[in-house]
Amino acid sequence: MKTIIPISQVLFFFFFLSSCDKAPTIPPNPNEEELITTLQITFIDSLGIAPNVVAKYQDLDGDGGNAPLLWDSIKLQTNTTYLANIVLLDETKMPADTISNEVLDEAVDHLFCFEVPDTNCVITRTDKDLNNLEIGLQSTWKTKNQTSGNVRILLRHQPGIKTGDCSLGASDVDLIFGMKIE
Repeated sequence: MKTIIPISQVLFFFFFLSSCDKAPTIPPNPNEEELITTLQITFIDSLGIAPNVVAKYQDLDGDGGNAPLLWDSIKLQTNTTYLANIVLLDETKMPADTISNEVLDEAVDHLFCFEVPDTNCVITRTDKDLNNLEIGLQSTWKTKNQTSGNVRILLRHQPGIKTGDCSLGASDVDLIFGMKIE
């Protein structure tokens, strides 16, 4: 004797079993992009003669939305070598999250790039990652004659492709500061 199961029962049984499966979970992205609300660069005269200079960019809602709250110009003295240090923050958190620590932890994937086409300033990155490639959180800025112009500061995210070339990767930060050397 043959038992015939109606197709509706087969479909119901299949639907019932498949509905018992849990929906797949999506694992968190360990390299999720952080919000960078603030870039602060501090300049210290290598000879200790000129006063320290701090320039800050702050946009608490990140790209888009409201205009930045603060966007300083960089004002340096002529014929001076400054030691520069960049700090990146996410100030939407309390306390503020120091994103530059994460950049340092992932230094093999990050590179700061500086473009100074209009000024008499030479910028040299002085810190290195585990592969002996420059990072740029720390740098020297050597000024020459009086001038004014702009300096572009970029943080390039280059996972697995970092070679020291600023054209590779995506930008995590891309800011143009007015700059005056006097």
